[in-house]
Amino acid sequence: MISGQETKKDFSNHPCFSSDARHSTGRIHLPVAGKCNVQCNFCNRKYNCVNESRPGVSSALLSPFQALDYLKSVLNIVDNISVIGIAGPGDPFANPEETLATMELVQKNYPDKILCLATNGLALSDYGERLGKLNISHVTITVNAVDPAIGAKIYAWVRYGPHVYRGVTGADLLIQRQTEAIKVLKSLGIIVKINTVVIPGINDAHAAEVAAYTASLGADVQNCIPMMHVEETAFADIPSPTGESMTALRLETGKHLRQMSHCARCRADAAGFLGEENPREIERLLEEAKLLRPTAERPYVAVASMEGLFVNQHLGEATQMWIFGFEEGKLVLKGQRPTPAPGSGDKRWERLADTLEDCIAILVSNCGETPKRILEKQGLAVIAGEGLITDLALPLFQGRSIPKIFTVTPGQCGVGVSCGGKGMGCGA
Repeated sequence: MISGQETKKDFSNHPCFSSDARHSTGRIHLPVAGKCNVQCNFCNRKYNCVNESRPGVSSALLSPFQALDYLKSVLNIVDNISVIGIAGPGDPFANPEETLATMELVQKNYPDKILCLATNGLALSDYGERLGKLNISHVTITVNAVDPAIGAKIYAWVRYGPHVYRGVTGADLLIQRQTEAIKVLKSLGIIVKINTVVIPGINDAHAAEVAAYTASLGADVQNCIPMMHVEETAFADIPSPTGESMTALRLETGKHLRQMSHCARCRADAAGFLGEENPREIERLLEEAKLLRPTAERPYVAVASMEGLFVNQHLGEATQMWIFGFEEGKLVLKGQRPTPAPGSGDKRWERLADTLEDCIAILVSNCGETPKRILEKQGLAVIAGEGLITDLALPLFQGRSIPKIFTVTPGQCGVGVSCGGKGMGCGA
């Protein structure tokens, strides 16, 4: 139910913004944002807690290309999904590349779907330009306080850039950044919903002030959410607010900003109708999506190798890629393909992605963060490791994880970190 001031915004196709739409259309959250940049005293994020239905939990953490593959699988069996969003399990803009690459892939493949994000707003305005290129119609920002003294009681710490801020300093920074985020979103014509977690004795008497302040910035609607009891948090001993107190609170906040009260407090991997648990079939698809494996559209794996036996070349040094398929239970060499020459910056990796458009992954000894980001945005997983090609490629074709003994973290060699990563190859 929505009450309070009237608005000209149309929430009719978004179940999270319309109590009517929730009964006819569903949504899906793609869990690609693992890291968070704010620690709230009511939050305890557990990825593998399938029996809990609350923000911050997910049974999987997907990469952008895995998320797209999962989305395609879900839409093949569910025809009433109108909204595709990212809501964690951390914060989308603590994971900006994963978030934006996923949204770009979704927009390219499903331009008719509504795109939305849910964030704390701390880092959102840093990505206003890229957001403006996406057809995102709705963004939810969680604003629990607009008074730093109250915010200091709610947030244990706030991480922005290389620094961690605590107490009033951290809360004040977060409020400033949330203010800027709302302004950026409204300048882009995006509908803004304010989530306010109501914590008895902490910010319950402050919620109306949050409503008034965010309304003055142009926010469209507020969703006051009763704090859930979560074990192992600083607020574990604070009781959840009663239904009667929430009704009274919404009447007060509704004087300043339209109110919503049908929020289901969804998991970061929720799919289907609001308030309903994920169907078993969707849970199965999510589990399968965690495993990287070839598809009908991308049946091959590319390898950076000097002789076609080992994964032993850095991406920037490779002049050709060895292409492998899987036939009758064995790896089969399908050919070799030249890589684009150094010297063209980011376009080098875009051209490489085109060259390998039928490959699900590329195996390299290492690579920089820039090519990894560009290639994965194009649906090509980049896996860094060393060993026999069979040790790293065979598990992908068999639907297994590559043993960690063979893998390394991309960027450890310093390329793209200590060097400029300009696409000129590696001199190491």
